Amino acid sequence: MILDAEQVTEALPWDALVEALADIFTRTVHSPVRHHHHMQVPGDPDATLLLMPAWLEGQYLGVKQVNVFPGNSVRGEPGLSGHYLLSCARTGRHLAQLDGNELTARRTAAASALAARYLAREDASELLMVGAGRMGRRLIPAHRAVRPIERVRVWDIHEASAAALVADLQAEGLDAEVVPAEGLAEAAGRADIISCATLSRDPLIRGEWLTPGTHLDLVGSFTPFMREADDEVMRRGAIFVDTRAGALSETGDLIDPLESGVIAEADILADFPDLCERRHVGRGALPAPEQAITVFKSVGASVEDLAAAILAYERRATQA
Repeated sequence: MILDAEQVTEALPWDALVEALADIFTRTVHSPVRHHHHMQVPGDPDATLLLMPAWLEGQYLGVKQVNVFPGNSVRGEPGLSGHYLLSCARTGRHLAQLDGNELTARRTAAASALAARYLAREDASELLMVGAGRMGRRLIPAHRAVRPIERVRVWDIHEASAAALVADLQAEGLDAEVVPAEGLAEAAGRADIISCATLSRDPLIRGEWLTPGTHLDLVGSFTPFMREADDEVMRRGAIFVDTRAGALSETGDLIDPLESGVIAEADILADFPDLCERRHVGRGALPAPEQAITVFKSVGASVEDLAAAILAYERRATQA
């Protein structure tokens, strides 16, 4: 079975995908921390090869290869490309090859939505999307699948990109508007949910901007040299992650404040296994939950890829 990007999209509706992620984190999955290999590219920034394996014993085995080439942006080409291979974990038989770009984008957005289900206020109605690229276009509908989002504001370093996304959202009947370059602080201060999906190396969101009750979703920083939020965000916020091992080793949003002593590892309150197995109930367990600022930092996990690939494969198999 070979699933292209369109078929992956059809096989992974947001509600079913969020539930699949919630389920996989309650199961015993073997998932080594993903491998990073840095490569020099003549005339371009360094590239990164990511390898992400995971398996459920006797059931499914999967591995994703992702190529990250930041220099592609100046050529108008995607900076990420990849594919996913799903096999039988009892026989080793190849079952499916899936478009890795769409699989990654959808499971990443669904992970943010799953976190928002635990961490965002139930009445959250205004979303600020920071970053208008591939992920921004998926994070918005994913968050809308779990919270009653009525208004979306979009900020991007390239205002034309934000305008293009807003035009598409308005065409769908959604109340959406562009945040001007100098308006990020004001937009962050009024949002119920802030979702960031950028390739920024320097903090974009500042803790002093955040108002009580805000939920901040940080997606973009997936190396120690990237940051989307400053130290004050981490100092003020109740911090949650997708997986502790990955978050503590892969993202500058946590590595930097940990190394400088701004926060300690104990300040990371829970990860997805804790939340999905109800060892921590999320916002509801925090002091003054309606006023708490919650921060979710994801770096991605092979467990999430495996859950998405299994869901897509099984849904397509039943339709065949």
